[in-house]
Amino acid sequence: MNYRIIDANINRVNEGLRCIEEYTRFVLNNEEITTKLKNIRHEISIYYNKYYENLISARNTTSDVGTNIKNIFKETNSSDVIIANLKRIQEGLRVLTEYSGLDEKYRYQTYTIEKEIMEIISKNKCTNIKQTLLKDKNIYLITSSDNFNSGDEFLDKIAQILKCGVKIIQYREKNKPAKEIIKTGMKIRQLCSIYGALFIVNDRIDIAKILDADGVHLGQDDIPINEARKILGNDKIIGISTHKPNDALEAQKAGADYIGVGPVFKTPTKPNATPVGLEYVKWVSKNIKIPFYAIGSIDINNVQKVLSAGANRIAVIRALMNAQNPDIIIKKFMEEINNGK
Repeated sequence: MNYRIIDANINRVNEGLRCIEEYTRFVLNNEEITTKLKNIRHEISIYYNKYYENLISARNTTSDVGTNIKNIFKETNSSDVIIANLKRIQEGLRVLTEYSGLDEKYRYQTYTIEKEIMEIISKNKCTNIKQTLLKDKNIYLITSSDNFNSGDEFLDKIAQILKCGVKIIQYREKNKPAKEIIKTGMKIRQLCSIYGALFIVNDRIDIAKILDADGVHLGQDDIPINEARKILGNDKIIGISTHKPNDALEAQKAGADYIGVGPVFKTPTKPNATPVGLEYVKWVSKNIKIPFYAIGSIDINNVQKVLSAGANRIAVIRALMNAQNPDIIIKKFMEEINNGK
């Protein structure tokens, strides 16, 4: 039994199933299909649990020649994403059947599911997977590598935060060379994939495209939203920082998927920026329809003030990156956010 082949295809199948499951759950709101996909994932996991130690021992990503082969096909809309992942699942299941005797019923089940999904998409014209997924992302981590002794320590912290339940991360790196940013970004992208989180790149559209990020976050002085959309496509998330009502109105009109609102309080991240205060948060909550994240020195001691001003999403850097126990902080943030709903 070739455990490397089996391990690679289990991962491929599970990643594809999770991608489609998120779509049927959050976009189609279809409990029946979501349950079918979840059951397939669980049954396959149970089947291969007996080989777990062999699979892990056989894994050798660093010497896998396939990791250097680029995918020349780029999905341009939600239907393309679904079709590509269904085909990926079906191909992976066929390999697993041939190499390990997995029951073919799972592959046949995905053919039926494919037909059901495509019929619903055709009928309802459902699109925009990633923007819909923003709805349940209430805590947004913005990374900072400043206070870490090594790259591994930095990545370990991100993994720890993801494991605690944060589902959207912005990779923010202002001072390092592009080559180093890309190298680290690939590792963060992989972590986000493992934990089912959205991966956003700060400022750099070129790097976001290279890393196939879920989106990009722009500043007021960066490339205009419409130009960013031409480069990244309609299914990528584009967010932008705003500091006053006119910024927010223009961002919404230009098609931003979300906005950052801040800095609410004075922050060492942007020492020359004047805090916008809670009044701007209140204004946005009443006048802007797209999702917004309040940002700027928000921590467990002042988050209630921000939520009381009308925010239900927060973006943080130091509150989590510098936390000894981020699980405790995340739990407290979520309790405050849920109490404010």
